[in-house]
Amino acid sequence: MPGRLLRLVCTAAVAAGIVCAPVSAAAEPAPGPGDARSVAGLLTDLQRLYREAEKATEIYNGTEERLKRQRAEVRRLDAELARTRASLHDSRGAAGRLARQQYQSSGNLSPYLRLLLARDPQHAIDQGHVIGRLARERVETVGRLTGAEKKAADLARRSRQALNRQVALAASQAEQRDDVRERLRAVEELLASLTPEQLAALAELEESGIAREQERFLASGALGDDAKPSAEGERAVRFAVEQLGKPYEWGAEGPASYDCSGLTSVAWQRAGTAIPRTSQEQWARLERVPLNELRPGDLVVYFPEATHVAMYLGDGKVVQAPRPGAEVKVSPIAANPVLGAVRPDPGGEPLRRYTPPRLPEGATDGSDEGYADAYAPAAPETSIR
Repeated sequence: MPGRLLRLVCTAAVAAGIVCAPVSAAAEPAPGPGDARSVAGLLTDLQRLYREAEKATEIYNGTEERLKRQRAEVRRLDAELARTRASLHDSRGAAGRLARQQYQSSGNLSPYLRLLLARDPQHAIDQGHVIGRLARERVETVGRLTGAEKKAADLARRSRQALNRQVALAASQAEQRDDVRERLRAVEELLASLTPEQLAALAELEESGIAREQERFLASGALGDDAKPSAEGERAVRFAVEQLGKPYEWGAEGPASYDCSGLTSVAWQRAGTAIPRTSQEQWARLERVPLNELRPGDLVVYFPEATHVAMYLGDGKVVQAPRPGAEVKVSPIAANPVLGAVRPDPGGEPLRRYTPPRLPEGATDGSDEGYADAYAPAAPETSIR
C-alpha cells in the first residue's frame, strides 16, 4: 500500500479513536497474509465499529418510532382542539341567543319589580327559575368548554414542544450514526486497499473465531433440545428464511433489504404478532426465555447493550441480517456474544408436529460474501449503504 494512503487511513483511524501504528516517512508495507497481528487488529477494529454503528442505528430507529407516535398524538390533539373550538363556538352562540331573549322579554324592569307587578306571581317565579336554570346550564357549559379548550390548547402546545425535542434528538442521533459510518468507512477504505490474499486471511480469521466460539458455546450446555415452535413462530421462521440472500441496509424493513431488527420485527408482524422495532426494545419489552428452552422463532439478542438481534432456527443456528456488505444469512448462534433470548409469543402453544423450512444449499456453512467480495477494490463505494 502506498505510504501516503496508509498515513491517510491512520489519520482517519486515529480521529475515530482507533489505535494506529505511527507511520514513518518511508512507506511501510501493508500487512501481509502471514501477519496475524495486523489482520487481527484490523478485524478487531472493524468489528468494534460495526457494533458502534449498529448501536447508533438501533437508537436512531427507536427515535424514529417515537417520532411517529408523537406526530400521531399531535394530529389527534389538533383534531380534538378543532372539535372543541367548533362546539364552543356553537355553545357561545346558543348562550348569546338565550341572553338576548332574556333581555328582550325582561324590558327595563328588574326581576324583583316584575315579580311584584305580575298578575300571577307564582307563574313569574316558575318562569324565572326556568330561565335562570337554562342560563346557569349554559354558563356552566360554556365554562366547561372554555376549560376544555384551554386544556386542549395546552396539550397541543406541550405535544409540539415534545415533538420539537424529539426532532432535535433524532437529528442528533442521525449525526451520531453518520459519524460512526464515517469511522466505519475509514476502516473499510483500508480493507479495500488490501490484496485478495490479505482479505482472505481476514475472512478466515473471523470464520475460525466464530467456529471456536460456537464449539465453546455448545460444549457449555447452554442450549437444550429444541422445543417446537408455535404456529406463529413457524410462520415467522419461514418468512425470515425466505429473505435469505437479501442485502443488509441501515434502517431497512424490507422487502428488498433489512437491518437486524427490521428482519425480526417484520417477520413476526407477517406472522401476526406486532413486536417492537429495535433490538433494545425487543430485549426490554418481550418476555425473556432461557437459552436451554429456545424454540424456532425466538429472538436471540447480542452484546451487553442489546445492539444486535437474530431469529433462532433450531439446531444452534440463527437467521440474521448481520452487517453492511453482507446478506441475510444463516449463522451459528455464537457468531456474536449472546446476551439472552426473548419470545414474542409466550402464550403460543407449541405445534405437535414441526418440519423445519428447507434451506438453500450451503446456507448452513456460516459463510457470507466474504471480505474479498464485500470490500473489493473495484467497488469500494458499495461497502456502505
